Amino acid sequence: MGDDSEWMKLPIDQKCEHKLWKARLNGYEEALKLFQKIDDEKSPEWSKYLGLIKKFVTDSNAVAQLKGLEAALAYVENAHVAGKTTGEVASGVVTKVFNQPKARAKELGLDICLMYIEIEKGEAVQEELLKGLDNKNPKIIVACIETLRKALSEFGSKIISLKPIIKVLPKLFESREKAVRDEAKLLAVEIYRWIRDALRPPLQNINSVQLKELEEEWVKVSSAAPKQTRFLRSQQELKAKFEQQQAVGGDADGGDDDEEEAVPQVDAYELLEAVEILSKLPKDFYEKIEAKKWQERKEALEAVEVLVKNPKLESGDYADLVKVLKKVVGKDTNVMLVALAAKCLAGLATGLRKKFGQYAGHVVPTILEKFKEKKPQVVQALQEAIDAIFLTTTLQNISEDVLAVMDNKNPTIKQQTSLFIARSFRHCTPSTLPKSLLKPFCAALLKHINDSAPEVRDAGFEALGTALKVAGEKAVNPFLADVDKLKLDRIKECAEKVELVYGKKTGGAAEKKEGKPVTGKTPAVSGPGGDKETKDAATKPGSLKKAPTAKSGGPPKKGKPAAATGMGGAGAKGKKGPETKEIFESELSIEVCEEKAAAVLPASCIQQLDSGNWKERLACMEEFQKAVELMERSEMPCQALVRMLAKKPGWKETNFQVMQMKLHIVALIAQKGNFSKTSAQVVLDGLVDKVGDVKCGSNAKEAMTAIAEACQLPWTAEQVVAMAFSQKNPKNQSETLNWLSNAIKEFGFSGLNVKAFISNVKTALAATNPAVRTSAITLLGVMYLYVGPPLRMFFEDEKPALLSQIDAEFEKMQGQTAPAPTRGISRHSGGSGDDGEEEEQEDVVNDVVDLLPRTDIGDKITAELVSKIGDKNWKIRKEGLDEVTSIINDAKFIQPNIGELPAALKSRLNDSNKILVQQTLSILQQLATAMGPNIKQHVKNLGIPVITVLGDSKNNVRAAALATVNAWAEQTGMKEWLEGEDLSAELKKENPFLRQELLGWLAEKLPTLRSVPSDLLLCVPHLYSCLEDRNGDVRKKAQDALPFFMMHLGFEKMAKATGKLKPTSKDQVLAMLEKAKANMPAKPAPPAKASSRAVGGAPPAKFQPASALAEDSGSNTMESKPDAKKAKAGGPSSKAKGVQGKKVLSKPNLKEDDDKSGPIFIIVPNGKEQRMKDEKGLKVLKWNFTTPRDEYIEQLKTQMSSCVAKWLQDEMFHADFQHHNKALAVMIEHLESEKDGVISCLDLILKWLTLRFFDTNTSVLMKTLEYLKLLFNLLSQEEYHLTENEASSFIPYLILKVGEPKDVIRKDVRAILNRMCLIYPASKMFTFIMEGTKSKNSKQRAECLEELGCLVESYGMNVCQPTPGKALKEMATHIGDRDNTVRNAALNTIVTVYNVHGDQVFKLIGNLSDKDMSMLEERIKRSAKRPSAAPVRQVEEKPQRTQNISANASMLRKGPAEDMSSKLNQNRNMGSHSETAHTVPREFQLDLDEIENDNGAVRCEMPALVQHKLDDIFEPVLIPEPKIRSVSPHFDDMHSSIASTINFVISQVASGDINTSIKGLAQIDEVLRQEYKVEVMSGHIDQFLIATFMQLRLIYNTHMADEKLDKDEIVRLYSCIIGSMITLFQIESLAREASTGVLKDLMHGLITLLLDSRVEDLDKGVQVIRSVNLLVLKVLEKSDQTNMLSALLVLLQDSLLATASSPKFSELVMKCLWRMVRVLPETVNSINLDRILLDVHIFLKAFPKEKLKQCKNWVPMRTLKTLLHSLCKLKGPKILDHLTMIENKNESDLEAYLYRILKYSMDQSGSKSDKDTEKGASCIEEKASKAKVSDILAEIFKKIGSKENTKEGLAELYEYKKKYSDADIEPFLKNSSQFFQSYVERGLRLIETEREGKGSIAGSTGISSQIEGTCVPASTHTVSSSIGNTNGEEVGPSVYLERLKILRQRCGLDNAKQEDRPPVTSLLSKPAVPTVASSTDMLHSKLSQLRESREQYQHLDLDSNQTHSSGLGTTLASPSSAAANIDDLKKRLERIKSSRK
Repeated sequence: MGDDSEWMKLPIDQKCEHKLWKARLNGYEEALKLFQKIDDEKSPEWSKYLGLIKKFVTDSNAVAQLKGLEAALAYVENAHVAGKTTGEVASGVVTKVFNQPKARAKELGLDICLMYIEIEKGEAVQEELLKGLDNKNPKIIVACIETLRKALSEFGSKIISLKPIIKVLPKLFESREKAVRDEAKLLAVEIYRWIRDALRPPLQNINSVQLKELEEEWVKVSSAAPKQTRFLRSQQELKAKFEQQQAVGGDADGGDDDEEEAVPQVDAYELLEAVEILSKLPKDFYEKIEAKKWQERKEALEAVEVLVKNPKLESGDYADLVKVLKKVVGKDTNVMLVALAAKCLAGLATGLRKKFGQYAGHVVPTILEKFKEKKPQVVQALQEAIDAIFLTTTLQNISEDVLAVMDNKNPTIKQQTSLFIARSFRHCTPSTLPKSLLKPFCAALLKHINDSAPEVRDAGFEALGTALKVAGEKAVNPFLADVDKLKLDRIKECAEKVELVYGKKTGGAAEKKEGKPVTGKTPAVSGPGGDKETKDAATKPGSLKKAPTAKSGGPPKKGKPAAATGMGGAGAKGKKGPETKEIFESELSIEVCEEKAAAVLPASCIQQLDSGNWKERLACMEEFQKAVELMERSEMPCQALVRMLAKKPGWKETNFQVMQMKLHIVALIAQKGNFSKTSAQVVLDGLVDKVGDVKCGSNAKEAMTAIAEACQLPWTAEQVVAMAFSQKNPKNQSETLNWLSNAIKEFGFSGLNVKAFISNVKTALAATNPAVRTSAITLLGVMYLYVGPPLRMFFEDEKPALLSQIDAEFEKMQGQTAPAPTRGISRHSGGSGDDGEEEEQEDVVNDVVDLLPRTDIGDKITAELVSKIGDKNWKIRKEGLDEVTSIINDAKFIQPNIGELPAALKSRLNDSNKILVQQTLSILQQLATAMGPNIKQHVKNLGIPVITVLGDSKNNVRAAALATVNAWAEQTGMKEWLEGEDLSAELKKENPFLRQELLGWLAEKLPTLRSVPSDLLLCVPHLYSCLEDRNGDVRKKAQDALPFFMMHLGFEKMAKATGKLKPTSKDQVLAMLEKAKANMPAKPAPPAKASSRAVGGAPPAKFQPASALAEDSGSNTMESKPDAKKAKAGGPSSKAKGVQGKKVLSKPNLKEDDDKSGPIFIIVPNGKEQRMKDEKGLKVLKWNFTTPRDEYIEQLKTQMSSCVAKWLQDEMFHADFQHHNKALAVMIEHLESEKDGVISCLDLILKWLTLRFFDTNTSVLMKTLEYLKLLFNLLSQEEYHLTENEASSFIPYLILKVGEPKDVIRKDVRAILNRMCLIYPASKMFTFIMEGTKSKNSKQRAECLEELGCLVESYGMNVCQPTPGKALKEMATHIGDRDNTVRNAALNTIVTVYNVHGDQVFKLIGNLSDKDMSMLEERIKRSAKRPSAAPVRQVEEKPQRTQNISANASMLRKGPAEDMSSKLNQNRNMGSHSETAHTVPREFQLDLDEIENDNGAVRCEMPALVQHKLDDIFEPVLIPEPKIRSVSPHFDDMHSSIASTINFVISQVASGDINTSIKGLAQIDEVLRQEYKVEVMSGHIDQFLIATFMQLRLIYNTHMADEKLDKDEIVRLYSCIIGSMITLFQIESLAREASTGVLKDLMHGLITLLLDSRVEDLDKGVQVIRSVNLLVLKVLEKSDQTNMLSALLVLLQDSLLATASSPKFSELVMKCLWRMVRVLPETVNSINLDRILLDVHIFLKAFPKEKLKQCKNWVPMRTLKTLLHSLCKLKGPKILDHLTMIENKNESDLEAYLYRILKYSMDQSGSKSDKDTEKGASCIEEKASKAKVSDILAEIFKKIGSKENTKEGLAELYEYKKKYSDADIEPFLKNSSQFFQSYVERGLRLIETEREGKGSIAGSTGISSQIEGTCVPASTHTVSSSIGNTNGEEVGPSVYLERLKILRQRCGLDNAKQEDRPPVTSLLSKPAVPTVASSTDMLHSKLSQLRESREQYQHLDLDSNQTHSSGLGTTLASPSSAAANIDDLKKRLERIKSSRK
């Protein structure tokens, strides 16, 4: 026994593991007792046994095992942690227990499995049991089946998922073991009990004998609905309910509801396996189906028919198949094949269900039109097909197509369409058949019931009857108002016969579609279950609708229609209850009226009505009023009374007092009596007539309002407005509109006929009276509140001025919400549902959109266009897309019929060319706007593919796709997107971009929805996989979306869906779900208008904010809280509304909310001073630490408690960083409004911000820095200065952040340090920053050193603390730092000091090691900067240092302070990348050395000496600078240094180092983007543009060819260049400063870039090209038009002359010219035509006709002619006055050409006024003769020049000279050789001798200037051409002066009044080619002269209006100084040229 005693002592858990079975048995027994004893299910004891339970059930000893099973069962039942053991224990039970011979063991195993199911682990157990079915041991299989059956019978089909079980059933029936087959049969019977016939299809293929046996068993199954008898732990309340029922012993109806929902959930379709059929189609199917022989086509269709018989089909792309089947249905001549194809379509629709929906739109019209076939089998097939198709889509989606067919002439088609509509309606519910759908259908059906064909009428009645049954009379009656009684009865009769689908049991499909729980099992249900509908009907005795199933007597017909049953009254709109009674009252004759009136009014009253004395009439009215006030409603004869009032004098009453009373009485009668529309018509005319009356107007309005309340506003308004506009009185019209505006606000907008109003409003807008127009616009504003933006569409064709007024009115209304109606609800029926109002509102908007006239563009979508869009060549594809764009643009609003376009566009969405993808997306966006809500039907086939594009790798494509999806969703709502599996299929794709974009989109949209389709659940598994995606962004987006999924699906469903995840994933996801549960927002509540009724007395307006909130889901917690309070006051309806934002506290504490309204910083008098004293007196800790300890945080918290709002403090000290972000956002928001508060708490705020610097979260840090920037801006505006205490507790911590690894943060911190200098003396900052250089972080050391350099540069040496010497020594130690960037920074800083302070620096530095010293000297030499005087800034530093803290502000002018900071910023941003760049701002504009260094690959160093000489030579020439522009106040004193800074930055732009260049560009861009800084760029534009195109040239020639360079860098540089240029060219004043030469080179650079094929290959090259295109357009549009045209002409000329230039280049230049020509009408007056014509002249001179004819390309000439034509057209004969700048007009054909055009246009416009003609004619005649002369002579000389025709030519010339003795042939000879000239002369002499025999000819070849003189004065200025022919010999300075003049002209500057430009050829050394001085070459020669000139705007030769203030406009003071310089200039020019090559 010794052994025994051993194990007896062991603890229980060890016994259970003992190797002796007895020990184990004992252990199990004790464990069992223990398990039954432990009360607390969470006791730690349980955890001890977690690992042992599996051993309990799998014990090898049978006896022990039994005990173990009992213990295990107790454990599972009681232990909280038992769930963790499910998998292993269940698998143990299956494998080791179910095979035991003992029945008890099996029983316990089964109980354990069921117990696991009870503790919510059903899925895991089911999985193990299903695995057990594959076991080889039949015992195990039988036991598993039995367990499954037992589980199903107890827990029901809701908990046990049937699909996997049904899947294995057929296999079990095939088993060899009878026991297995029998058990399977029992299981099948049990399943049948739960899902009935849905089980048949999956089992149809089992053995027929077995099937028969099953059928027999199934018949025996009781028809009562099965009930769940055992419940999960989470279903305890159900359990209690069930037990209670059992106790009562009855099946009370009440209990059914909940369980019954489970019953119809199972749908046979769901249980089936999907079959893939597309691949199984015969290979030649598509050929056969098109074959000529019908037999072949039939074979093809039969093959499909067999395939589509599969009840469930795999989803795929069926578009092609559907297309061919549709074609057969529509076009095939063989009716048998039509029927067959229809069957195939039906099969596809049934098999695919919702997935077929996307094709439905294409097929429906075809089928409906095919109903013209009479053959019954065809008709039947078509009916089946269209019914099957209907179930795959919604009525909404196909409504357009169906309605279109309703007007067909063929009666059979009409009949069948109506029948189809009737059948479709049966599947609808009131919610799926809203008013907006009913309206058009009823309208169309009403035509049918009046049709001549009886079958059409019958079908129409049936359809209307069905509609009536489904939607209820309340919804349908308004549309049947005009139907006579017979027909109405017929409709009601039909309605009674209708059997609705969801009322009786049909295939599961219907119920699934409706989502309606249906309880009846057989068509004739009258079982105890009853139906929800029945109950509804029973509870509402006034219900109009007959209960669909109960056959009890129908409810009473009369009585007020209550809300339509079934859908909680969705159909009940806010219309009045007693509507039926109200419509009309028969008209009474005047006698009857008098009789009735006499019965209720005093006799005297009636007699005095028409008395002649007004006093008597007044007395009569008073009596009348008293009588009316005392009458009861029931006995008041309204019509009689109002007719009495209308009796003579009626509304013509002349006394205003009587009239006022009369109107008041009308209002009383309307309020107190049962006032009918008949009565209303008696009085309305009179009321409208008085509405404009000054004295009676308000009474008339009051009466109209009362009538509107009695007869409804829509009717009254329509009457009133029509009456007002049928008369002429404008006062009445405007007052009527004013009344209507007010009435709409009071009554709400429901039911109003927008279209009628719009036509009246248009009339009013066109009125001549301004008051009418104003009233109309006000009315539009009110309508806008209800209708929204669609309203504007109706007025787009109004005049711009009017439209702008309308827009202004709309803008006022934006953001406001429509007030809740205060009238018109008093008599609403009580049953009106909550949703009514809102639906009404939505309807309005839809109605408005429906009213828009829409164009049908179907016929424009031709096959040709579709094939274009699908072409192989992308350019043709693009053309196709362009066409589509223009079609849609032209149509504006379109019908949904767009033919084959969707398929074509869909294929473009995955085009390889991303530009086309983007274009397609923009077309789709357009399409959404154009088609409006009808775009719904394209969501599946076009919308979902757009979502796929969200996965594109390119950012801009994704952005475009997102914009498109949003545009669509705006029109369609979200339901269409969420239905079906499409969205989940997208989310399944493992594309990180797609996932993050899609989840982001869902996170944005889901919170706004009030309900979602159940299909959203399909996305959840993929959402979970996104939560664990590799990509961080995807994970983040998935986490963000999680709460919104949960908001719709509920935590339970979401948690249940985790069941299929791996255990590790599952735990993680569940944790996230728990977290999301806390943040889960409430669903947007229904609009709170309903609540006003719920509360009763409360005025409804109060609730408005809450309803607005429900719509605006994005509103964050901040905004929604106050609303929540208001809503709360109103009652329970809006409880959840406060919790609206994204991350919301789950229980908003209303107490706190009250405080949020107050200030966030409380001003405590002397609080800050007291805190400082405490710190000095060491009463509190000094704010000084390396990392913040808890005591510091606590101390800050207590200090803050007195002066910071409690709720904000909670956010500020919250553990979660998101709350810190929130706090910062609030602080930013309140910064401006609470300046004083911020300043009073500044020390605390800064301390709190230092704590944020220690956070690791970047988003908080970024937000902190953003706040600091704003804070310091504010402080500098307020001229506040930091105290020592504030500075010392903040600045050191800020400086820590300068060393951040992230660039952005470093940049921000530097910007903040820069701003600090404005509120804290720079010298003190210096000390802190100096301290920062001692950090261990090398980045921090480097940045601090750079910062020190900037300080010295901006404020001079005086900032150095304690003394410059000590500071410099400290800095110099860093030259030897081990880190390269620190070394560079130290060197650069000392160089900066050297530039300020000169050689003294070396003394101050003291001893340096030789190595350091040599590095420093080398760097100083490289910076090559002569020390200048210390900068101006020093002056400003002194006051800063001497100021006292409070008053110092006044000493610093704000202006310079701002500018200092921008200057400092520029210095600061210089960066340390390129050493040449890091020198100080130069005082001149472009440094030649720098250009030389940059352009050459080798950096050559020029000796410094030369430069010094040059500078000295230029020194005396400095001319004081005149003020040209009006300058901003702080401009002059800062100006010089700003100019130099800008010069320096611009020099950086042209740098060879990419980073330097980008920095320069960024700074300039920043200046250009700030309006108040823009002016400093003025005068630097040319210089900046030169730098940019030099950079473009550098990229083109150098960077692009450099293999080592990262191409992303190039793209970055490109985008910076283009970006800053676009910014520049948006500022017109600056753009106009660009001169011709510069524009020419700029355009050259840009066009070259456009044609650079290498760019397209870059990653984002396409974007670059696109931006360049945009830039070119901006340049053309904004620059000075004269300069631009001139530049383009010169560029065109160059490109044609240059042999290397590509034709594409010239083509693009010409395109630019064409664009300029197109806008000439607008710009011609601002253009200097003389200059343009001079350019054309030079061009034509370079390209005479002969030369152009040799060119292959004639387009340039066409371009020029177009230009000239346009000018002539615009200017007429005046154009000839603009030839003043051309010296010798005969050098080109320009003049002749102009004459020709003018002559032609004169001929054309002979009808012009004679005066013009006379004036122009004489001049033209002379000019025209001259034009002919030059043409004829040119012809003749051409002949002389050719070999064959020489003689003929000479003879003609002789004849010609004889005829025109004064003709001038000199110009034609002048250009030819000496030899030719003499040859001509000789020839002429010979002819003369021959003809006349004379000896010699009179010399008549002298130049005759007479002709020239006739019209155009000879050109006044010619430049002596003596200089022109210098041909290389030494030239004097005058030549260069002349060149300079030309250059000035090309830059648009003028030379001493001389406007005309001498022909360039005469001045340049190579006269043969007409060179145009390229701006760069010429500028280089000028640059050195510009050295020291700080943009001297010289007044010597600026023209009077001083427009040309170009920075390059400097001329020399005297020619002599220029001469002295020429040698030097030439050398430098040569150097530049050589380095270029």
